[in-house]
Amino acid sequence: MYCPPLPLPLPLVLPLLLGSTLLPGFVETGDAAEGALELQTNDIEDLDHIKTRFSLRSLSAPSEDECYIVAGNTDSLAKCSFNTSSKTFFIIHGWSVSGMFETWIEKMVVALYRSEPDANILVVDWLNRAHQHYPIAAQNTRLVGQDIAKLINWLEKRERTPASKMHLIGYSLGAHVAGFAGSRVTNKLGRITGLDPAGPVFEGLHAQERLSPDDATFVDVLHTFTRESLGMSIGIRQPVGHVDIYPNGGSFQPGCDLQKAVNNIAMYGIYAFSEAVKCEHERSIHLFIDSLLHEDQPCIAFRCGSHQSFEKGMCLNCRKNRCNALGYSVTRVHTRRVSRMYLKTRAEMPFRVYHYQLKIHFSSRITHFDIDPTLSVSLHGTRNDVENLQIETVERFSPNKTYSFLVVTEVDIGDLLLIKFRWESSLTWNSLWKRMKNSISWYKLPLWSTLISSDSDIQIRRIRVKSGETQKKMVFCLEDSSASIAPSQEVIFVSCPARQESTPTTSPRGQEH
Repeated sequence: MYCPPLPLPLPLVLPLLLGSTLLPGFVETGDAAEGALELQTNDIEDLDHIKTRFSLRSLSAPSEDECYIVAGNTDSLAKCSFNTSSKTFFIIHGWSVSGMFETWIEKMVVALYRSEPDANILVVDWLNRAHQHYPIAAQNTRLVGQDIAKLINWLEKRERTPASKMHLIGYSLGAHVAGFAGSRVTNKLGRITGLDPAGPVFEGLHAQERLSPDDATFVDVLHTFTRESLGMSIGIRQPVGHVDIYPNGGSFQPGCDLQKAVNNIAMYGIYAFSEAVKCEHERSIHLFIDSLLHEDQPCIAFRCGSHQSFEKGMCLNCRKNRCNALGYSVTRVHTRRVSRMYLKTRAEMPFRVYHYQLKIHFSSRITHFDIDPTLSVSLHGTRNDVENLQIETVERFSPNKTYSFLVVTEVDIGDLLLIKFRWESSLTWNSLWKRMKNSISWYKLPLWSTLISSDSDIQIRRIRVKSGETQKKMVFCLEDSSASIAPSQEVIFVSCPARQESTPTTSPRGQEH
């Protein structure tokens, strides 16, 4: 009889995925600990003589290691047709469970060649050092960084290939490899792209001990798996670049159902969970590849003080470098302040979506308690229509205040022509009865019926809209200006006449959230 494996607690799952029960910061005692530590030390010493290999890939054979560049060997440059006047990319993989190259590397090579046909694209092979228990592989990143720096310094000195034309693209542990390389080159690297840099061991360390803005002229970072609920984060949470972009908040990626995977561990084993983790972690890679393959559809990220503010649609501003393209075409920004940027994406390529801020002032005769409605809108434009978009309300709200919401569409609707708005009230008869029993004396209960009926309707005169992608601002007025909006009733908002657009949408006492 088949007995499915028992589900494992999340704090135990992550160490298994990392390939070691010896977690960073955990010190065992006794003979067993001495043996484990001795094994780690021996592994590192044994691997120290193995040099990192640099495979120059071609567009015709992006998955094949046909030619290797060797530091100090001029013949290898001629043999591999290395172009000393072109850009040079280093693709650096992360920790390896299988000891084999991941399939994404081939896709990255092809995408880079499509954008930069004359470039040199080197795949950094450090599998012998990466295919270890995670803490050992993490320590080996320094050795690999030294090997890369040695090659770059030689190319710059011998072939006059400037480090400023070097772009290192590192995934997970490979991002920190790139950082160590950048800190050891003679002259500043042009650019480092960190694709969800690894969190365990590196989170919270000093800048010299991890990827940091000091490692290149420009360092851009994508954070896609910074979930804190697992006891530690697979990807590093803290900003480590000049520009740090957190797609979908950096924790949950569309199409990667981690909770479903946790529930399926009992049936499918740890494989179900590890695949979901891989999906979230690797999303950074595919977002970057997407930016190369779909340059005409760039994903736009927006600087924001917090993810919560972004989810309210309050940060769709492109003034003073407050927005930027995600991926290869990101604009170089140099600032000493931490620059966290956020955006939404689709579940698959092309990942671009279109962000809209909706500012709505709600009026109602009900002022005794907060309301918690379900809101939805339909957007009709010159190119496409999008029906029944649910508006996520990140807080309870009260009448007679202005609130900001973020709405996202997966298709380009063109110029917005009209909005259809609907709300579903949470103020059911039962909830009203419970609330009033707690707040109104029994002798006043006959008056409760006066609070229902038309008084439970809300009034919205205008909806102010801002497009994140085009930066256009629009104002839409209720088609029937005298109507109240009852629960489940759909109403239409059309472009306001010019003379009405300047009319304030909030009363002097109205508050904006």
